[in-house]
Amino acid sequence: MDQPLKFNFENFFKNFKKESKILSEETIALIESHLKNENLQGALSTITHALRNIDKAPLNIAVTGETGTGKSSFINALRGVRDEEEGAAKTGVVETTTERTPYPHTKVPNVTIWDLPGIESTTFTPQNYLMEMKFDEYDFFIIISATRFKKIEAHLAKAIEKMNTKFYFVRTKIDQDISNEQRSKPKSFNRVDVLNRIRNDCSNNLQEVLSSQPPVFLVSNFDVSNFDFPNLETTLLSELPAHKRHIFMMSLHSVTESAINRKRDSLRQKIWLEAQEVEVWATIPPRDFNKVKMQKLEETLNHYRSYFGLDEASLENIAKDFNVSVNEIKAHLKSLHLLTKNKGMAFKEKELEYIEYIPCVTFGPLDLGLYFETTYKQKILFIDNLASDATSLLNREEFLSEKPGSCMSDIPEY
Repeated sequence: MDQPLKFNFENFFKNFKKESKILSEETIALIESHLKNENLQGALSTITHALRNIDKAPLNIAVTGETGTGKSSFINALRGVRDEEEGAAKTGVVETTTERTPYPHTKVPNVTIWDLPGIESTTFTPQNYLMEMKFDEYDFFIIISATRFKKIEAHLAKAIEKMNTKFYFVRTKIDQDISNEQRSKPKSFNRVDVLNRIRNDCSNNLQEVLSSQPPVFLVSNFDVSNFDFPNLETTLLSELPAHKRHIFMMSLHSVTESAINRKRDSLRQKIWLEAQEVEVWATIPPRDFNKVKMQKLEETLNHYRSYFGLDEASLENIAKDFNVSVNEIKAHLKSLHLLTKNKGMAFKEKELEYIEYIPCVTFGPLDLGLYFETTYKQKILFIDNLASDATSLLNREEFLSEKPGSCMSDIPEY
């Protein structure tokens, strides 16, 4: 990770699991082929196109299910929004509309989750329902139930499958089922047995209509780190096109260590690609350095903070949950110290001011290489510390027990 400018795409991407890779194997192989044949213009064009896709690709998720299944709470959970927050999907409301409703992600606007009316609340056949709901605009469907999946929902899945679109079955309110079972049968209660029974019941009902036995994900909308929610996220990531994984990963709530690590790895890849793009470009004459796009580093780092749930608004919510002040939370964060530490750090204010606002025309090849090498290392260091902070926040007691300022000794210097 510390030596980015080596043009070795194949080896670099071997460090990442399939569900975390933001380039397809075909794209990686194509870039490698261009570089091997010294076709730098071809390599540059492919990298630039890939980065554009990663940044601009839209992701549309359709969620359908009958009233009372927890569909709106599930949509809010996917968006990392609480039910009572502004812009949240309305919960506990009787469904009377046959119109779909879009819910753009609050931090990743390329991601839109569509709330579709349950098919049982319409007069449509499964095929007509899909046409009315504009099925071809979605990357995948999620079909929600809070009891057993019914035949009409299985018929809908069958119609979706015929139209060559992915679909997933999600059984919500599992936390309530577990709690009810434990209260009613305290002596014989066995959590694993209850989960298996619910899963098998759903699968058996679906199999009556479907030729295959699709997986059923058992989730709680109010505890997305528990049950099958993490498995659902992993499955969606592995089955999405590679160029759409990055924005979906950035949209997910940082509530498990695996999700945090995937975000870190996804950003590492994107930052590395950006550095490679400039490195390849700098070797192709003639070089017009006035065309180099200079990033506002502070703005970029703040975007990274929001992806890990460490932006100002998120920190205020965390402070309320922890019942402490925002300043107390901030005092424990390594990533924020990186922005304020004065000794020996690449983030010093004068250096930031220099590399962000220096006129591009003053750059030569060596200056340009130094600039992007420096910013690459700054970004990698920052997201590694963001990931560390987000992971620490998963354990409130341990996080708050650490002495404020002690994290500074863990930060490496260049």
